Amino acid sequence: MLHRNKKVDDINVDKWVGLGGKFEMGESPEQCLLREVYEEAGVTVRDWRLRGVVTFVSMGEPDETLCIFIYTVSDFEGEIDFDACTEGTLQWVDTDKVLDLNLWEGDQLFWSWMLEDRGLFSARFVYDGEVLVKHDVSFY
Repeated sequence: MLHRNKKVDDINVDKWVGLGGKFEMGESPEQCLLREVYEEAGVTVRDWRLRGVVTFVSMGEPDETLCIFIYTVSDFEGEIDFDACTEGTLQWVDTDKVLDLNLWEGDQLFWSWMLEDRGLFSARFVYDGEVLVKHDVSFY
């Protein structure tokens, strides 16, 4: 997990998030996954699973909609470089401890769904500032 504690003016300040980032031009979601994990942790992902798609709607500042793909990784090559990420501090967190971290409320929901192995999901989280005001989800 990544503790977002290094970036100035970070909307995620002091939150724990998974590794990831924005697509580069022409990338598929899987290519983005592989690149971002390598950039942020220094390892090459060998086996992964798509767990869900989440649409975040922000009604505050900034007013925006963002879509992310959620993957879990079950195999990688290399040693994690815990100092590689410039956005925060990387830390290995046991799966059963993730919900104890300072997560966004929506992240708590999708982590619960993954831990319960509810299947592939598509969710929408509507935030007003840092407050989750509405959500809906479909499982497949």
